[in-house]
Amino acid sequence: MVDILTTLDPQGIATIMLNRPDRHNAFDDVLLQELRAKIRACREDNDVKVVVLAAEGKSFSAGADLNWMRRMAGYSEEENYRDALAMAEFFIELATLPKPVVGCVQGPALGGGVGLVAACDIVVAAESAWFSLSEVKIGLIPAVVSPHIIRAIGDRATRRYALTGERFSAADALRLGLVDTVVEKQDLADRVDTVCRSLLANSPAAMAAVKTKLSFSTAADMEEQGIYTAKCIAEIRVSKEGQEGLAAFLEKRKPYWVKE
Repeated sequence: MVDILTTLDPQGIATIMLNRPDRHNAFDDVLLQELRAKIRACREDNDVKVVVLAAEGKSFSAGADLNWMRRMAGYSEEENYRDALAMAEFFIELATLPKPVVGCVQGPALGGGVGLVAACDIVVAAESAWFSLSEVKIGLIPAVVSPHIIRAIGDRATRRYALTGERFSAADALRLGLVDTVVEKQDLADRVDTVCRSLLANSPAAMAAVKTKLSFSTAADMEEQGIYTAKCIAEIRVSKEGQEGLAAFLEKRKPYWVKE
């Protein structure tokens, strides 16, 4: 099975579809590099005017893949840093693409999956979708995606949901600014198409300028944040509680800080 499906319609709407429904569209380092290559191709292709980021199956993205997490558990701090930095670079590539990116969120987004949503410019979500920054439950933090989430919903809300790991609904995501429109699931494709068609009426150069010149965060800012957050998560992953949290998650038991 191909993990990423791509199409380009005659009007210039490119769709990048996560296609790992059996794994809830969880991603690993290899998939992120493939996604990064797709984003770069969209950047360089003048026929692409708008990009849609979508997913097959019940989930939009469950964040980090289980097998990737198993590998990360044995990484050194330096290996974790390189791994996290590559992830940060992908999210920067997505967020700074000089073409509108429309997120089509049909189901749950967890951890890094929330980061994918936050890095989009416009997001349409099904009312049944839900979200969670669940990393703290296993002794980790949503470090690499945090700059994008903070830009989407602000520092206060990011802090709350990163601390609690609680689920929040599509309606809450709309109120917070993580998504822009919530519709019935059966209406999702039509609403995304309507958004894309409205964007096609605009000047491509002007839309690129909105993203590159009217942003409060430049690519250089994001790169600096990416380096910092990669260092943060590398330190956390090799810490005592980071190692315990990952081990407990992989062994399907409660970590030692959870009292019965």
